[in-house]
Amino acid sequence: MKWNWLAQVATPVALAFVLGACGQGAPAPAPTEFAAAKALPELPVMGPQVQVLALGDSLFAGYGLEPGESYPARLEAALRARGINAQIMNAGVSGDTTAGGLQRLDFTLSSMKTPPALAIISLGGNDMLRALPPEQTRQNLDAILTTLGQRKVKVVLLGMLSPPNLGTDYRKEFDAIYPALAKKHGATLVPFFLQPLMDKPDLIQADRIHPTLPGIDLLVGSTVEQVAGAVPKPKG
Repeated sequence: MKWNWLAQVATPVALAFVLGACGQGAPAPAPTEFAAAKALPELPVMGPQVQVLALGDSLFAGYGLEPGESYPARLEAALRARGINAQIMNAGVSGDTTAGGLQRLDFTLSSMKTPPALAIISLGGNDMLRALPPEQTRQNLDAILTTLGQRKVKVVLLGMLSPPNLGTDYRKEFDAIYPALAKKHGATLVPFFLQPLMDKPDLIQADRIHPTLPGIDLLVGSTVEQVAGAVPKPKG
């Protein structure tokens, strides 16, 4: 995501900081599922390689992190630890909106040597931060999911929620986008991707927006089972 002044007051994570400062402090972060999984013997990676497309913004691009520390990279490792032979193409672009994701979708799919069996979509946060019309966000995401459906690509849709300060009407319309589209297209829905980071400021970078590496691992741990369950089973 590309953040402007609105990010300091509008994002759910920033709101968590404000609320946390008014209380007795945030609780200590719990061990992540990813870390716990790494402590166990890994399952052997089996079956043909599964191509996965991760289409998103800075939450996928790994803003402020080292190479290999992005959500798609850590998710790939978590899936492989579960025996799933996944290869995730990280198509995360900082500052991207749903319109930008839609514009580059065909090119991204064409650039993949093997068509993806699964796509993970995390877009809409920048639309919300710019207070773009929710109907525009819905139309763009609908077009993205339609294109993927036409190509027989299963989808995991990572939802976002609007903060209260954008108004009740905006929030009601924006928040309804993700469950409605997931139902329409038969996608696996994660209702609010950033939910595990609420009230955990220690897992957010100094910009008060983007997750640290432990924060990324917490996001991975909270979503890996849904992603694993959405991976198409090998034919036969």
